[in-house]
Amino acid sequence: MARHDAYRLPCVPGHEIAGRVTKVGSSVTKFKVGDLAGVGCMVDSDRTCPECKQGFEQFCNNMVLTYNSPDKHIGGVTYGGYSDTIVVDENFVLRIPANLSLAGAAPLLCAGITTFSPSTTGEWARARKWASSAWAVWATWASS
Repeated sequence: MARHDAYRLPCVPGHEIAGRVTKVGSSVTKFKVGDLAGVGCMVDSDRTCPECKQGFEQFCNNMVLTYNSPDKHIGGVTYGGYSDTIVVDENFVLRIPANLSLAGAAPLLCAGITTFSPSTTGEWARARKWASSAWAVWATWASS
């Protein structure tokens, strides 16, 4: 999905989804109707490729993004956080605690997840260096 010609237009990306489970499939074990749930940028992957087997579904050639990916369950494409409903494999759903507001939980599914991984793997120094470099480039561009 990195190529622009692969997108279906119009596309309004929305991937920070927080809501209430309204239906579950017969094989679902992690959620029940009424649970609060959150969905990040992916809703499925093939789970058979080497990347998936190593836990790196984000590198799967057959991953299904939250928006603008072929929807193998209902046809068409996924419409992300701006759709009325979305079908998500339970392995790509996060439980939202009842004492956390949905409005407060949604941003954690993007920026929160982005910053969580470096904080747990000791990659803060590298992330800070990248951010400083990116800021320097932007500041140089903006001032010219």
